[in-house]
Amino acid sequence: MAVPAGHAGEESSETGDPGAAPHGNFINYYTFNPPENRLSLIPASLLEQLEWRRESETVLMLDVGCNSGDLSIALYKHLLQEQPLQTDSPRSVHLLGFDLDRDLILRAQNCNPFPQNIQFIPLDITQESSHTELTSYVEKFGCSRFHLCTCFAVTMWVHLNHGDAAFLALLSRLASLCEYLLLEVQPWKCYRSAARRLRKLGRSDFDHFKTLAIRGDMAAHAKEHLEKQCSMELTQSFGNTSWDRSLLLFKRR
Repeated sequence: MAVPAGHAGEESSETGDPGAAPHGNFINYYTFNPPENRLSLIPASLLEQLEWRRESETVLMLDVGCNSGDLSIALYKHLLQEQPLQTDSPRSVHLLGFDLDRDLILRAQNCNPFPQNIQFIPLDITQESSHTELTSYVEKFGCSRFHLCTCFAVTMWVHLNHGDAAFLALLSRLASLCEYLLLEVQPWKCYRSAARRLRKLGRSDFDHFKTLAIRGDMAAHAKEHLEKQCSMELTQSFGNTSWDRSLLLFKRR
């Protein structure tokens, strides 16, 4: 199965039509939804607020569907702006970003200003093999999980292309990989918009759109699954983005 690539831009695209990228892998996504739209809501002191075991431990971050890496890099700088970026600082922070779209990953790799601390790889999160690759990454740092996983506007694309089971499986997999999960779920109105505009282009409808049983308040559905099935709890909401999407922080219980 394919996973939607990138922090999905269903409101616009290169052609002004979200149907032009039915997996969310928009090549110009950050021109119409720049990193600041999320960073303005996320406190720069977030890493300090989270409960790490040791002051000097390595902190591992995972960015799911990183597109061309603009937000990944901006978030890294945002969270470390009060700390030195050198790798010999008391807390060494490493970020791994992945996306299904190899062209976007190549762009991210070529524009990466912190190659010692940020890595970008092509990866399909819906494949079983992705779990092995991600756990291998954290194990080389002597960790069992990522400390913080960010998933911005990816869930809808998995849901539309692969159905209800894949939507829940994505949430479960992310929860299994991290201590904290910062999640942005697209609201149902975005599903309708994406499906309508795909049809407008004369393309086939999303495989599962008409048969989805999970619909309505998508953030509430995600919260319920994470809390009831994944041993996570909602600890904070950072408010809504300019696209009226909430940023929710979950913690492993």
